[in-house]
Amino acid sequence: MFFYYESVIYISFIILIVLVLLFYYGLILKKRLIRSFGDINIIRKFSSLDFKIYRKKAILLLVVIFLVFFSLARPQWGNRTVKSNRKGLDILILLDVSRSMLAGDMLPNRLTKAKHEIERLVDYLQGDRIGLITFSGRSFLQCPLTIDYSAFVMYLDNTDINSVPVPGTAIADALERSINSFPQVEKKYKVVILLTDGEDHEGNVVEAAQKARDEGVVIFTIGIGSVNGELIPIHDSNGNTVGYKKDKAGNPVLSRLDEVTLEKIAVLTGGKYYKATESEFELKKVYDDIQSMEKKTIFGRLLTQREDRYQWFLLPALLLLFLEIFLKEKNKNGKKRTD
Repeated sequence: MFFYYESVIYISFIILIVLVLLFYYGLILKKRLIRSFGDINIIRKFSSLDFKIYRKKAILLLVVIFLVFFSLARPQWGNRTVKSNRKGLDILILLDVSRSMLAGDMLPNRLTKAKHEIERLVDYLQGDRIGLITFSGRSFLQCPLTIDYSAFVMYLDNTDINSVPVPGTAIADALERSINSFPQVEKKYKVVILLTDGEDHEGNVVEAAQKARDEGVVIFTIGIGSVNGELIPIHDSNGNTVGYKKDKAGNPVLSRLDEVTLEKIAVLTGGKYYKATESEFELKKVYDDIQSMEKKTIFGRLLTQREDRYQWFLLPALLLLFLEIFLKEKNKNGKKRTD
């Protein structure tokens, strides 16, 4: 047997001990008061006074009080299986993990900052399923849609630029993968949050966004970086910057943010574009935006719960209380009266 409120049991024992002492003290006072009027046996003979009934009624009240406290402690035994259902959306995070995300214009770097902001977003979620797709030159589904937020954060923490070893920024491929990662039977309840710092050179982003729109996917885009371009750092094994990425001609490679395309993706699908800054990634605003969207019932995991059995003790308590109220004293002459 398990008690949901175990402390109530200990409290009930203390109260019962106090009540027992009070009842016996009351009985002693009652006898003393009667003796002050004369011989107690003579008084009992010509009255309805019966100490046995008094004790029975006291015991009944104590048992009732104990059963009530026992019920309040919520005794539980046995198990039942229930399915946890929640209202929410399916949200896929598309995170750019290309080497340019190591740029230090956001401390400690863009990727680490983005991961931290995504974790803050997860703290706001209540019932939504969330998944993670990482991309650079290709895209991979790192974490399928789940309501296990701790598992999602674990996958997110393990994400770095080595998660996708193919260089580039394949936004179109990531959008295509997100479409296939959502349930295909629904044309709504789907949200993509795209975080990237570069241009797409690997496919047709607008065409991919149109496919997403046709599947009922709403895309919010977060632009990280500079439209003028940012140098892509190269680090040694200790994390120190030892140079910057260069093209075949020996010229520094710049990672440029294509705000026009990101805004077009968002508007095309009914979402919004936000520009990330060092102080704010705007993910809280994205969360506020999706709260107004229609949500579906998400079927969760099967949970095992203990069965409450408080009613097994509460019902006898009520019956005993009813019996105590109607318990009558009987004197030697056969007359009855309620105590």
